[in-house]
Amino acid sequence: MTVLSSPPPPLCTSSSSSSSSSSISKLSFFSSNSFSCLRTKPSVPSTSSCFLNRSSIRISNLFTNQQQTITLHNSNFRVSEGTSHDELWAAASLRVRTFNQFPPDSFAIHDHKKYLAEHEFEAMKERIAGKRVGFKRVSCINATLPLSEISTLAEDLCSTCKFSDSGGDRVVVGSLDLNQCVRLPDEITGMKPEGIGADFARAYLSNVCVAKELQRNGLGYALIAEAKTIAQDWGISDLYVHVAFNNEGGKKLYMKSGFVYESDEPSWQARFLDRPRRILFWTPLSQFPL
Repeated sequence: MTVLSSPPPPLCTSSSSSSSSSSISKLSFFSSNSFSCLRTKPSVPSTSSCFLNRSSIRISNLFTNQQQTITLHNSNFRVSEGTSHDELWAAASLRVRTFNQFPPDSFAIHDHKKYLAEHEFEAMKERIAGKRVGFKRVSCINATLPLSEISTLAEDLCSTCKFSDSGGDRVVVGSLDLNQCVRLPDEITGMKPEGIGADFARAYLSNVCVAKELQRNGLGYALIAEAKTIAQDWGISDLYVHVAFNNEGGKKLYMKSGFVYESDEPSWQARFLDRPRRILFWTPLSQFPL
């Protein structure tokens, strides 16, 4: 599993599944790609960050296809809103890396990856700055890890998704967008909450992804838990996420995170948009008091 939700529609207009081979040109808006730190109660010190304390973490050795376990000495994951340009660039690079498959012998692949990352980076900045019509507020939420913890076992991830932080270099290992809006482009629209003026009490998760080397360590659950807390701070009462029908890993993650089925995409729409059909999952946030 590399992607926990379906890759998004084109940028010009978003947790691993069969959708992982889709182009990042379809990545920017729409739904979004496993784990503890669910914030059903305010067990985490602040609403802007979340820490996963772990004694060890599984790292996939991509060269031997074996699982290695490394001990994290006095360290932890951090899950928080990304604000700096360096961190947003690292998040954009992770999305390119996660939502695409690049044949190793492809011509000028480095330049192509850079182009895709620049495209997503600029779109991400526009969304966060409130320059996208129809979106009241957007936040990029990232899971990060100190570079020193994985630099020798995940070299490509570290070189691609590293950013400088005031406390030292870190690596973005998971990411998602929280979008306060009535609907996402080219996606099924949620039906809750109901009533006049309730549209902007609705939000969607999109671009949910976790680095393939660090899956099954709780990152997806932690990202969703933080998104729920931030959404509550925004006054959101109903949270949605889209996922492809054939994305079993994504569906399992969302259901374990409290989401339930609301509706699914018509077959004709999926054919017209040349993509797998989507399911729309919903969860109320009133059951997660701050």
